[in-house]
Amino acid sequence: MRYFLLAATVILSTVASAMAESAIGFKQLELPDDAGARPLHLSLWYPAASSEKSEMVGENAAFYGLEVQPAAFFLAGSRPLVLLSHGFGGSWRNLNWIAGELVQQGYVVAAPDHAGESFTEENATEIVPLWERPRDISRTLTALLDNDQLAGKIDRARIVVIGHSLGGWTAMELTGARYSAELALKDCNAEKAPPQCKAPRLLAKVGIVNDGKADPRLSMDLKDGRIRAVIALDAGPAAGFLPETLQRVDVPVLVLAAGVETPEIAAIKADSEYIARHLPKATTVYREIPDASHFSFMQICKPNGEKIVEELSPGEGFVCRDGGGRDRAAIHRQIAEAIIGFLKVEMH
Repeated sequence: MRYFLLAATVILSTVASAMAESAIGFKQLELPDDAGARPLHLSLWYPAASSEKSEMVGENAAFYGLEVQPAAFFLAGSRPLVLLSHGFGGSWRNLNWIAGELVQQGYVVAAPDHAGESFTEENATEIVPLWERPRDISRTLTALLDNDQLAGKIDRARIVVIGHSLGGWTAMELTGARYSAELALKDCNAEKAPPQCKAPRLLAKVGIVNDGKADPRLSMDLKDGRIRAVIALDAGPAAGFLPETLQRVDVPVLVLAAGVETPEIAAIKADSEYIARHLPKATTVYREIPDASHFSFMQICKPNGEKIVEELSPGEGFVCRDGGGRDRAAIHRQIAEAIIGFLKVEMH
């Protein structure tokens, strides 16, 4: 409860002050292939000196974007860093909106694209192993700490990871939580098999199973000790996290869960509850947003966005649906306030 005692007026006045002093700088670059690792496409948002040149990024026919100032000059000073991890089949665009909110709070934000996860990509038949996701984040962090020319000087004591869906899984791996494919699959032959057992193609695609067997490489320790806090947004899959490793997590964690489940994403709230239940109580905050769906954490759809998504990708218009009477913009305000309130305490 201590994380949410901050007055809303304090948050809003801080945002207004930051907006008056800076703009949202934006640039994209490729991190080169190092030691055999795959190259990374990286998006960066940062507090920047205001200029006359601006553009919308992350916008298309179905979704709204964010107004930024491309390649603007960094503001002086050391800045805290947030690393974003998108969900399966997504990209930097999905959390573009929260990047803008965080820049107004003085953060540099970086989002690598976890490549090759879309079933529509050319390499869709290849395995895209889950263990590459935490490595993508760690590689991004190393690049930013080693080169101030990429995003300015980073405050090494204030580094945070925020992940949505499979990005939340990624964030938890970086805290030292360990995932066991054997644990995740142990009830797959039961009469009431858990949701993850009902998607064999996905299980194979992300490397949970390999040649029909649990892949032992998922149990690797991928902890990054440079990360000081983690925020998991409707994270999953979680049933395979070993409880004893969650109990040993030694950084603060905020878990935000959607209260509305959809047929497309079954039992995802149970995943968030599982993570929160086994994390240390003293350093964990769990909050549920009752009228949010799993996709409410993504960017805002335009009025005809659902129809356009359906036309381009039949059966996937559900990404534009929320769960209650509020629109996604209102839900985003609640999410942003929860995240900012948590960070104001943990990253002070």
